Amino acid sequence: MKRAVVVGIGVVVVAGAAALVWVFKPKSADAEPQFVTAQVSKGDIVSRVTATGTLSALVTVQVGTQVSGRIQTLSADFNATVKKGQVLAKLDPELLNAALAQANANERAAAANVSKAKAQAADAQRKWKRASELAAQKLIAPADLDAAQAEVDVATATIEAAEASLSQARAGRQTAQVNLAYATITSPIDGTIISRAVDVGQTVAASLSSPTLFTIAENLTHMQVDTSVAEADVGKLKEGLEATFSVDAFPNRRFNGKVRQIRYAATVVSNVVTYDAVIDVENPELVLRPGMTANVTFVTQQADDVLRVPNAALRFRLEAVGKLDGIAPPRPGTRLVTVLKDGKTERVAIVTGITDGSFTEVVSGLDEGALVVTDRTSGAKGTGGAGAKPSTAGMGRMF
Repeated sequence: MKRAVVVGIGVVVVAGAAALVWVFKPKSADAEPQFVTAQVSKGDIVSRVTATGTLSALVTVQVGTQVSGRIQTLSADFNATVKKGQVLAKLDPELLNAALAQANANERAAAANVSKAKAQAADAQRKWKRASELAAQKLIAPADLDAAQAEVDVATATIEAAEASLSQARAGRQTAQVNLAYATITSPIDGTIISRAVDVGQTVAASLSSPTLFTIAENLTHMQVDTSVAEADVGKLKEGLEATFSVDAFPNRRFNGKVRQIRYAATVVSNVVTYDAVIDVENPELVLRPGMTANVTFVTQQADDVLRVPNAALRFRLEAVGKLDGIAPPRPGTRLVTVLKDGKTERVAIVTGITDGSFTEVVSGLDEGALVVTDRTSGAKGTGGAGAKPSTAGMGRMF
């Protein structure tokens, strides 16, 4: 019994001693962080702006009619190539011919009234002359002379009124002639018909507005793309900038163009501000059609075979790890990166150039092959994040 008690006491003493050793044992420092790195390498950097737009002809004319009537004949159809002055359609001219005949009759009647007024005026003038001679001999009363003079004045005014009516009749006749000419609808330009909105027998009414019968594109071998460029990107564009685009009809083909104009007028849709950048496009094969949606890419800057660093290295911060050597904050135009050399980290200020969103040009401050830290996978607190997964971008290494 006594032996069992002694054994139990011994076990308790040993356990207590082990506990004391564990409690007072010096703690190891935090595990060293593991870094994800990438090599500074040479390559091409292309800065791009993307936008969507719509293809259209440089000049598009809507051909309508200024008179009402029934379509009698059609002389052009979709996709037809037409010349300036070529007849496209004709309206039924019967009512217009009748209106012209009426206008001619009105003009002749007005001319006859002018002749009648002139004859009456000549007669009144003769009567006044006789009355003047008789009044000089005091053979008639002065009142009779006054009446003769009044008759002359009335006849003169009647001539003026008749001549005014004749001018109105002539204007009416000219209007009728013009309306009859409008019954024949011709093309105002050389081009291609891309839309026809009427058929033979259809009645068109031009009383309130001119209805559109045809839409003609002047020259489809030269087209344009109107793109909607976000306000954040419009400052990167300039006139003469090269652009490429694709359309859904030819997804594996790239078309080239050049910026002709960046318009100042803004378009606001759902609080998003965009600006129209107009791109000139050559279309010699006529494969591009008006209305197609274009996915446009503008190359704003390009640098070939330059030193470049992943953008993740520019975003990485080491301050919280306690490894910062106390270098001064970067000056304007410079950035700080963390360089891993001989297992140690160092903050280095570099001068950067253009970026494509993934890589940034290194103008000075780093040599090719240098290892820059892009992330951390474990260790002390910091913006890199403990336990972060290693990056697989670029030529990554883990230490």
